[in-house]
Amino acid sequence: MAESSNIGKVLRLPIEEEIKLSYLDYAMSVIVGRALPDAKDGLKPVQRRILYAMMELGLRSNQPYRKSARIVGETMGKYHPHGDAAIYDAMVRMAQDFSMRYPLVDGQGNFGSIDGDPPAAMRYTEARLSPLGEEMLRDINEDTVDWGPNFDETLQEPLVLPSLLPNLLVNGSSGIAVGMATNIPPHNLSEVVDALCLLIDRGEDVELGDIIEVMPGPDFPTGGTITGREGIINAYRTGRGKIVLRGRVSIEQMKRGKTSLIVTEIPYMVNKVTLIEIIARGVQEGHLTGIADLRDESDRDGIRVVIELQRDADPHLVLKQLYSRTPLQTTFGVINLALVNGVPRELGLIELLKIFLDHRRDVVRRRTNYRLRKAEERAHIVEGLVKALDMIDEIIALIKRSKDAQEARVGLMDNFGFTELQAQAILDMRLQRLTNLERSKLEEELRHLLKDIEMYHSILENPSVLDSVVKEELTELKRQYGDARKTEIVDELVEVADDELIPEEDIVVVLSKDGYLRRASLGDYHLQGRGGKGIKGLKQKDDEVEMFAATTTHHDIFLFTSKGRVFAIKGYLLPEPKNGKGKHVSSFFTLEENERVVAIKEDTMHGARFVFFATERGIAKRLDVSELANLTRAGRRVITLDDGDFIARVRFTSGEDELLFVSAKGQALRTSEQEFRPMGRQARGVRAIRLSESDVLVGCEPLQEGMAILFISEKGVGKRTSFDEFPLHHRGGSGVRAMRLSSRTGSLVGAWSVTEDDEVMIVTSKGRVTRIAVRNVPVLSRTATGSILVRLDQGDSVADITIVRDDAMEEV
Repeated sequence: MAESSNIGKVLRLPIEEEIKLSYLDYAMSVIVGRALPDAKDGLKPVQRRILYAMMELGLRSNQPYRKSARIVGETMGKYHPHGDAAIYDAMVRMAQDFSMRYPLVDGQGNFGSIDGDPPAAMRYTEARLSPLGEEMLRDINEDTVDWGPNFDETLQEPLVLPSLLPNLLVNGSSGIAVGMATNIPPHNLSEVVDALCLLIDRGEDVELGDIIEVMPGPDFPTGGTITGREGIINAYRTGRGKIVLRGRVSIEQMKRGKTSLIVTEIPYMVNKVTLIEIIARGVQEGHLTGIADLRDESDRDGIRVVIELQRDADPHLVLKQLYSRTPLQTTFGVINLALVNGVPRELGLIELLKIFLDHRRDVVRRRTNYRLRKAEERAHIVEGLVKALDMIDEIIALIKRSKDAQEARVGLMDNFGFTELQAQAILDMRLQRLTNLERSKLEEELRHLLKDIEMYHSILENPSVLDSVVKEELTELKRQYGDARKTEIVDELVEVADDELIPEEDIVVVLSKDGYLRRASLGDYHLQGRGGKGIKGLKQKDDEVEMFAATTTHHDIFLFTSKGRVFAIKGYLLPEPKNGKGKHVSSFFTLEENERVVAIKEDTMHGARFVFFATERGIAKRLDVSELANLTRAGRRVITLDDGDFIARVRFTSGEDELLFVSAKGQALRTSEQEFRPMGRQARGVRAIRLSESDVLVGCEPLQEGMAILFISEKGVGKRTSFDEFPLHHRGGSGVRAMRLSSRTGSLVGAWSVTEDDEVMIVTSKGRVTRIAVRNVPVLSRTATGSILVRLDQGDSVADITIVRDDAMEEV
C-alpha cells in the first residue's frame, strides 16, 4: 500500500519480497553484465570493452605497443568502472597463448606463465591488438552492430562485436554466475570454419555426425590427448559432457640402461609447478612407485619434465599411476552456457554454429546496407559532377554572377535541375577537376559505383549470395590464421582399475589378536630347514598374532566375522608399516558391537562353484560362490551362527569334492560334499562331525588326487598322512584318529592339503615365522605323532599356517 509522507510516496513491501527482488536484480546483473559470454561474439562485457578501447586508442597489430596501464585506464574511465585489477586480469588472459587458443591481445613483457607466475604490474607491460583481435572489430564502424550508452550515458559502446572470428568456439570461455556456470572448451579455427561452411552448404539437412567428421573435438592450446569420444559427443549434442584430457608423455631410454618418462604437454589449465609438486609428494608418500628422480628441463622452446625411473620399474605401470593420481590426467566438464539475446541458454554444437552464422549474416547484411547507402549517395554526387562538366561554361557564368553561395546553389538547382547535394558538390569542386583526366576518373568512379550498387542489391535480395559472402570471408580467415590441431583425440578411454596401478607382489596379511591388519612382503621370509626357530617379523608390540594369510597385492582378502558376515579388501589397500600395528579392522569395515574377525581367506576361487563353511562346533554349510560377489563396506551375512560358535574354516569347492573334517583333539572324518545340500545366506548349516564336549573343529580340507594331508600341532609338531588312510563315512560321525597327541604336541592347530612342491609358512603367537618345504615334512601313518617342524620359545605356540604354492598362494 502506498502512503503520503514528507519525502513523497513510499511503497510498502514485505522484507522477504524486497530481498527476493533485489537478489534477482543482482543475479541478472552478474549473469548478463559480467560472468557469461554472448553467444554471438563469445566475449564477456569486460573483454569486449577492452578490445573496443584498444581500437579507439589506435592499437592495431601494426602499430607500436602502448602501456597496459593506459589501456586499463581508457577502459575503466569510459566503459567498465569495476576496478583496474579485474580489467588487467581479463586483458592478460586474452594475451596468454597457454590460456587462449588464439590470443586476441598481443602482449609485450611478463604476462605470466604456465608455471603459475603472475604477470608484471600493468605499468611495466605493454600491449596492442593481435591480428585476430582486429578481426573481432572489423567493420564495426559500418553500422554492423547495435550500440548502447556506457555506464554514465556520456558515450556509446557496442553491445556485441561484428566478430569475423567464431570466438566462442575457438577460444572457449569459463565463468561462474549466480546459480549457473559456463565452461566452453577451445577448438581449432580451421575445423570450426569447415563446420560453418558445411552448415552453410547443407542447411537444415546437416546432422551432428556430419559436423563431427570435420570438427572432431576441442583443441586445447597446451596440446595433450583427449581419451574417448563419448564426452565430446554428449557435449556437442546436449551442451554438457565430460572430456578426459591427458598430458603427452613419451618413454625414452637414457644412458646406463635407465628409462625415463618425458612430459612435453600438460592438460589445459594445469599449473606445471603444481603438477611437479604433486608428483614429488606422491613419491614421498608412497602413492607413486618406481620413480627415482624428477627434473623440470622446460625452456622457452617448450615443456620438458623428466621423470627418471628406477631400474626395475615398469614405465607403463608408472604412467598409469601418474594419470590416475596426479593432474597429468584431468576432466574438463563442458557446459556450453551462453547468452542468447540476453537470456542464458545451454547450447549444443549445431545451435552454437547457427547462432554465429546468423550473427555473421546480420553483420554482412547491415554492412551491405550501409555500403549501399554510401555508394548511392556518392553515385548521385558523381553523376552531378559528370553532368556539370558537360555544361561547365554556363555553370561558371552562373556562379560568377551570383552574389553569394546560397544564390549560386539555388541557381544551379533551378536552372540546371541539380539536387541540393549535387549543387553543393559542384560548388565545392576544385578547378583541377575540370581537366579531361579528372573527367575520365569521375566516369570510371561512376561505373565502379554502379557495379557495386548492383552487387549490394544482389547480396541483400538473394540469401544464397549473402551466404557466399559469409563463406568466402570465413574461408579467407582460415587461410590466413588456420593452423594444425594441437590436441590429439584417441578413440577409446580404457578405465584403469586401482590394482593396475600397483605392482603385483606376494604378501603376507596378518591379523593380530587386538584386531589390527597389516601386510608384509612374502620375500622377507626365506626358506628354512625343518626344526628351526624362524625369524622375527610379524610380532607387534604388546599384541600377538591371531591369524595370517599369504596372497598378492591384487587379490581380494575375505574376512569372516563372529556374526556370520564377510567383507572383502584388496591386498594393496592394507598398510605396510615398518613399525607399528597397522590399522584396526574397524577402519576398513563397519563392524557391529562385539563383532570380530574369526577367519581370513584369500580369494582363490579359481572356477569354484561353492564356498564351504565349517564352524568350531562342527556345523558345516555349502553356499553358492556368487553370494560373495560385489561385497561392500557394509558386509554381507553368509551364515547364521549359534551363540558361542565361530567360523573355523572356509574353503572353495567344486560341488563334487570329498572333505576331511579335523578336530583339535586329533579326530578326522572323511565324507562327501554331496551330503551337504546348498543353502541360502541366512541358513545355519548341518552337523558335519560329532565332537566331544571340550573338542573344537580346526580343519576342513577338500581331498584331491596326488595330495596328502598336513597336520601341525600347537607346539610345532607335524606330519603328512595319505588321504587313503581315512575311510569314507556319512556326515555326523565322530571319525577316526588323525594324529597321536600328547603333552609334547599339544592340540592340533589344523590340517591342510599339500603337494610335494608346496611350502608351508608357520607363524607363532609371538610373531616368529618359519618357512619350510613340504617335502621336508615326514609322511607317517594317521596314528603316528610326527616330528618337530618349528622350535618354540617358552610360552610361545603355533598361531596359524599358510600354504605357499608356485602358481597361487593359498591360506588354507
